[in-house]
Amino acid sequence: MAGPSTARRGEQQRVPAGPPADSEGPEERFRPRWLRLPRPGARLPGRPRRRTLIVATVLIALLVGFGTWALYGSDWLRAEQVQVRGTDVLTVREVKAAAEVPLGAPLASVDTDGIAARLADRLRRIKSVEVERSWPDTISLNVTERQPVLVVQKGGKFREVDDRGVRFATVGIAPRDVPRLEMDAADSPSLRRFGIPALNRAAVKVATALPDTVGKDVRVIRVRSYDSITLELTGGRRVEWGSEEHGTEKAKVLRALLKAARDARHFDVSVPSAPAASGS
Repeated sequence: MAGPSTARRGEQQRVPAGPPADSEGPEERFRPRWLRLPRPGARLPGRPRRRTLIVATVLIALLVGFGTWALYGSDWLRAEQVQVRGTDVLTVREVKAAAEVPLGAPLASVDTDGIAARLADRLRRIKSVEVERSWPDTISLNVTERQPVLVVQKGGKFREVDDRGVRFATVGIAPRDVPRLEMDAADSPSLRRFGIPALNRAAVKVATALPDTVGKDVRVIRVRSYDSITLELTGGRRVEWGSEEHGTEKAKVLRALLKAARDARHFDVSVPSAPAASGS
């Protein structure tokens, strides 16, 4: 019996070839790339060399050390001068003396909060101050002064009062266009009920409610009680203001009355919905 043909013998001896060594199996093919296992013999990603890490660490340490020395140990960045801005009544010399900036100290170590606290404590005319480092060698003091809205006369002196009711300075000459506060509430029940500080605050609120066109003509704000505040204007004119309430509305009504009744001498805005003007 004849044996298998040559072609068949070749097929029997042929062994099915497996997948190539570098091919991916079905599971690896559908696995995310970042989860795939490395192929046998593949090179792993290189890591930073130890020497590179050492050099980088040394350089960072040197930079940090140099920066610290430049800020605190060198003569380059030290407080050498003080710059003052925003003063009107106060002098630059007064502000510098009260600030006591430690000249020659490293600029980075200057206590800016401490300087601001000293200025607020020693110069009550200062309403606020911003203390800033201006590199490489300057401390800047940006001052905002209190502005008087009232003065209280005592003897031959005048005590200035700002819009917060703070009595911050005593001057020999009353500032121009600032009304004088006169308290005539000695016999008023309001004095016992509210006290002098509350009546002072009421007068301040009236003063701050006045527009500039009216405020410049006010010479005296007289407080007889909490509900009886009057304004004495130039030209012998008088305004019944009433209480401190509804100040903005009263100010608008008063401005309109002064324009409409130029010859009047007596104005009443205590009830702003029913104002009145009289006298000539």
